[in-house]
Amino acid sequence: MGDVVSGKNLIPDNFPGGSVDLAAQIGMLWDLIKAPLIVPLLQFAVYVCLAMTVMLFVERLYMGIVIILVKLFWKKPEKRYNWEPIRDDLEIGNSAFPMVLIQIPMFNEKEVYKISIGAACNLSWPSDRLVIQVLDDSTDFVIKDMIEKECQRWASKGVNIRYQIRESRGGYKAGALKEGLKHDYVKDCDYVTIFDADFRPEPDFLRRAIPFLEFNPQIALVQARWRFVNSDECLLTRMQEMSLDYHFTVEQEVGSATHAFFGFNGTGGVWRIAAINEAGGWKDRTTVEDMDLAVRAGLKGWKFLYLGDLQVKSELPSTFKAFRYQQHRWSCGPANLFRKMVMEIVRNKKVTFYKKVYVIYSFFFVRKIIAHMVTFFFFCVVLPLTILVPEVEVPIWGAIYIPCIITTLNSVGTPRSIHLLFYWILFENVMSLHRTKATFIGLLDAKRSNEWVVTEKLGDALKNNKTAKQAPRKFKFNIGDRIHLTELGFAVFLFFTGCYDFMYGKHNYFIYIFLQTITFLIVGFGYVGTIVPSS
Repeated sequence: MGDVVSGKNLIPDNFPGGSVDLAAQIGMLWDLIKAPLIVPLLQFAVYVCLAMTVMLFVERLYMGIVIILVKLFWKKPEKRYNWEPIRDDLEIGNSAFPMVLIQIPMFNEKEVYKISIGAACNLSWPSDRLVIQVLDDSTDFVIKDMIEKECQRWASKGVNIRYQIRESRGGYKAGALKEGLKHDYVKDCDYVTIFDADFRPEPDFLRRAIPFLEFNPQIALVQARWRFVNSDECLLTRMQEMSLDYHFTVEQEVGSATHAFFGFNGTGGVWRIAAINEAGGWKDRTTVEDMDLAVRAGLKGWKFLYLGDLQVKSELPSTFKAFRYQQHRWSCGPANLFRKMVMEIVRNKKVTFYKKVYVIYSFFFVRKIIAHMVTFFFFCVVLPLTILVPEVEVPIWGAIYIPCIITTLNSVGTPRSIHLLFYWILFENVMSLHRTKATFIGLLDAKRSNEWVVTEKLGDALKNNKTAKQAPRKFKFNIGDRIHLTELGFAVFLFFTGCYDFMYGKHNYFIYIFLQTITFLIVGFGYVGTIVPSS
């Protein structure tokens, strides 16, 4: 009984209002198709998942070895590249400083617009060599007026700040950045720095970043590391911090050290404007305009530099709705870009064969596609199904050993959250459902492939609400935002397979499956992230 699943195991003998004949017929049908169809298909799925697991394991192991070598033996960026501080010159005055453009794209950023504008205006750089450009695509006229008045306030203090609006939001962020570079006053600028509305650079940001570009003409981009001011706000932000810290600590560092190539993070970076122009400028064909530009510039032979000790504070999305939209964009966009650029990368003549393999296989295929799919299909679909079909065996090295090693390697970015590692795994498995769906949408160039929803940031709104003396708050309950049927459906499926494994199984997978079921239920009922009170 424990070795073979039959209709009697899966189907109760009696259905309310049904008949024994129906249960028997379904059982016979299952027995009829299981051996010739279900078992071979599931065994094939296991082999595919094991292959993807090995690919991901090798990639993670490779990056782990490289990052150890980088930390132990690589020279600091200031030693690998030409770097010296730019100082005032008594004879030529501020002319020693290159002209720098700061672009701050915004869209209805009511809670955080003052943060980035204020931080940009306080940068330590000669005022006559700096242009701050606020690109406001807001559709709320009250917020538009607030942002414009903030710009006027800083302009009255002598800051060279320009408030720019467009007639339409065509191209979204890429369109705004592209339009901003067309103004006449930008022609004298050598470099452009981009900060999203919630980013707050330190005053010495430009003085530390610009010399790498000024004294190394082959460098197109200097990318800073993100730090998060609200990482302790809730468990959702802690989970995000763990994922993003690995991305910056390992992925960006490895790409910078080995190939001088990585994906631009869209903000917190300084570009050489000549490199942007040579690469073809900003394009809005995907929702990852930053990665698109980086790949095109990389194919032109430009080099990128990641500075892990140059850090910019920012805010993580703390509501689950905002986080889901962000993850859809971050998963769908790279897959869609891969579809549109893979042959362009193959035909490129300016970069080495090894770099093309790195970009296609490591950067795109394994990290942006395989990583999402293997997590979802293997641990949320295929492994639970093997419980119902015990004829299909999953080797213990593929089900337990390699995933544990991969998880351990992923944890190096945030040592302070090591105690949350197991829950992070369960949460990432849930999110892999949405990432896999978004990846397929991007690969197929489907309807939602160009969906752009600006990530909502709360700023100090919740903190101010807590400190203000108010009447008891009423919480919004939008069933579409709080109840997620897909997650609840997977919770039911996993609960069924867990119960079956508990009664008939031999691998004790039910321990993991019940914990994963609980995580799907928590997310499915919307108990993740910050719950925003109604005004």
